[in-house]
Amino acid sequence: MNLILCGMMGAGKTTIGIKIAEITGRRWYDTDGMIVDKHGKISDIFEYYGEAHFRRLETEIVKELAVKDNLVVSTGGGLVLKKENNQLLQGNGKIVFLRATIETLAKRLKVDGERPLLQTSTENIRDRLQGLMQDRVPIYEHVADYVVDVDGKTPEQIAEEIVLLTGADRITK
Repeated sequence: MNLILCGMMGAGKTTIGIKIAEITGRRWYDTDGMIVDKHGKISDIFEYYGEAHFRRLETEIVKELAVKDNLVVSTGGGLVLKKENNQLLQGNGKIVFLRATIETLAKRLKVDGERPLLQTSTENIRDRLQGLMQDRVPIYEHVADYVVDVDGKTPEQIAEEIVLLTGADRITK
C-alpha cells in the first residue's frame, strides 16, 4: 500500500513526504519532480504546451507509480482533480489531504515563476489561492482517506501524525 499526499501548493507535500519516507523507510516520489526530470520545467510546459498537456504528463506518472508498492508519493496540487488519477492511486494506496488555511499558504508561497497557476497580472496571490481553494478543497476532501491539518505544526509532527493514522510501519533502529 502506498501513501499519497495531496493538497494545495504550499501545504508541505514534498517536505512531509520526505519526512514520512525517513520514518518508514519507504521510497519517496514527487510527481512534479518526476515530470521536471523527464520533460523540463513545469512553467515551460505550461507556457509552450498548455495545462492540458501537463495534466496528461501527470497521468503518465501516476500510471507508472500506481503499479508499485510501499511508496510515499507527493502529488502536484492539481493531480487529484482528474478522476482517472484518483482511481489509479486509490487502487493501491491511501490518500492523505494536507489541509492548510489560506493564511498559511499565502505565507509560504511567493510568485517565483515555478508555479504557473499563480502567475496572473490581475489578481494578488491571496485572491488566486482563494479561487483555487474553492475549486479544489471539496475534491481533496472527497478523494482523501484521511485529512490532516498542517497549520501550526512542524513537518515532523505532521509526518508522525500521518504514520500513526495510516498504520504505516516504521523503520526499526
